Amino acid sequence: MTGGLGATVAGGATRFAVRSPRAEAVELCVFEGAAETRLPMARDGDVWVAELPRDLTGAAYGYRAHGAWAPEQGLWFDPAKLLVDPYAVALDRRFAWDARLREFGAETADLVPRAVVPAVRPEVPLAPPCFTRGGLIYEVNVRGFTLLHPDVPEALRGTVGALAHPAVIAHLRKLRVSAVELMPIVAWIDERHLPPLGLRNFWGYNPVAMMALDPGVCPGGVAELRDTVTALHGAGIGVILDIVLNHSGESDVAGAVLSLRGLDDAAYAKAGDGALINDTGCGNTLDFGAAAVRDLAMATLRHFVGQCGVDGFRFDLAPVLARGPGFDRAAPIFAQIANDPLLADRVMIAEPWDIGPGGYQLGQFPANWLEWNDRFRDDVRRFWRRSAPWGDVGMGTLATRLAGSADVFGEQQCRSVNFLAAHDGFTLADTVAYENRHNLANGEGNRDGHGDNFSWNCDVEGQSADPAVLAARGGDLRALLATLFAATGTIMLTAGDEFGRSQQGNNNAYCQDSAIGWVDWAARDVALEDFVADLAARRAAGDFAQFPRAGRWLRLDGAAMGVGDWQDPATPGLRYVSEDPGRPRDFTIDRQARCVRG
Repeated sequence: MTGGLGATVAGGATRFAVRSPRAEAVELCVFEGAAETRLPMARDGDVWVAELPRDLTGAAYGYRAHGAWAPEQGLWFDPAKLLVDPYAVALDRRFAWDARLREFGAETADLVPRAVVPAVRPEVPLAPPCFTRGGLIYEVNVRGFTLLHPDVPEALRGTVGALAHPAVIAHLRKLRVSAVELMPIVAWIDERHLPPLGLRNFWGYNPVAMMALDPGVCPGGVAELRDTVTALHGAGIGVILDIVLNHSGESDVAGAVLSLRGLDDAAYAKAGDGALINDTGCGNTLDFGAAAVRDLAMATLRHFVGQCGVDGFRFDLAPVLARGPGFDRAAPIFAQIANDPLLADRVMIAEPWDIGPGGYQLGQFPANWLEWNDRFRDDVRRFWRRSAPWGDVGMGTLATRLAGSADVFGEQQCRSVNFLAAHDGFTLADTVAYENRHNLANGEGNRDGHGDNFSWNCDVEGQSADPAVLAARGGDLRALLATLFAATGTIMLTAGDEFGRSQQGNNNAYCQDSAIGWVDWAARDVALEDFVADLAARRAAGDFAQFPRAGRWLRLDGAAMGVGDWQDPATPGLRYVSEDPGRPRDFTIDRQARCVRG
């Protein structure tokens, strides 16, 4: 019997294989309820293997690795630690933080999720991605988006399966969504400072097992995700997974021993003195200069395409994929993805920054990748924000962003993902209601989250019942949204921003599994939602398609834009008139009237 890493069943037998180059011994632990059977594994180079002559589909298992405990040397071997298979595709429970996870000699079998031997499933028939560049990506936190949805059965709320409900699909189709982008749905653990505060990680950007779906948001595992993808595809909607391959939830040297740390700590990037490199801000950084790390990443991507049929991936802190240690546009992972028959045509989206040296890499990813364009977000916010006399961005900058940000991406096919708000930062409604963050509920003294959001309020900070204030905010939202839908490139809307969702001024709601983070369907602004649906219909009809090269940029009075008009932030507006007979168009931005017409 042969095979790769992980647990595989074939011919009535089950094979387990795990990489641990520096271990002195590794045991396979098979569970029947609370009873644990430990079996020695045989070494085969850097890999340890156990083959059992029976079909163990559905059985729970883990590993224990023996060797030296010398963390300063990258050796974290402790047989008291039950370790999760890095190639696990299913777990029997969620991760939960406990101090014993980091204490040498403290038994953790009662704490750590067990991997589950997967059933053999045929791969999903490969079809082209159900997504078209230039469409609308809809960013979704699965739990927050569906937990309060009145039309979704209570048992389904908060799960991946809820996205397949007809009421949810109807809403997505109303907005003409091209693809949903699901915030992380693989198994994650809380940061250790959260449980004492009575908080938990709500966003999922702290994974441990890269392929194993989190039992809390996807209790049906691979089958649930596969069925949901099929239902969304049936409605013409693609599925993109927001995936975290840059670090793991084992955190820094005071963190847990859960999986890679206890098996192969060389997976983490180290400085010359052996200290963990923290280019992610999460305590560790996976080392993509190591072939084993790239192999795990590739296996993860292939699993979700081959077994679940997803259309692509958004890579969190994507420069980490190309660090060695500096960013390299020719990093091996890019060629591996491009040459893989399952992955070559998938949608790849980079969040093109991390916090390491030279970490801002907007415009530097492969030519067929899309990239989150934070310059669009910031410049459009700065253009519309209320400051005397107008915003602090001129018409030239706005026109560049509307036309695809050629200053960033050059003249190649537009790769910009234009957005105004994302999970990280203010919601769109809060952008026009709060000048300052209000993150006290996070327990960090309002020091967390971005300090400068290019946001504003209309005379009253936060909540207001003043009709004039509400009308001003509504006008600002419509101007922002119309600018987004008019832009060249792919656009992204975060779930609920189409109907004015608020997080009460919290711009870092990663730990708010509460009313702050949940989408409040009962309070939605239906008129704003209908306005966005109309924008989506007009964009789909070509009214808000790519800006053609044949066209004239004019002042509001019809005169040609001069150099001073482009550069002066006080210029009140502009018109764009298409000279393409196949695409007539007259598009106006009036900053003084705070509106977009076209």
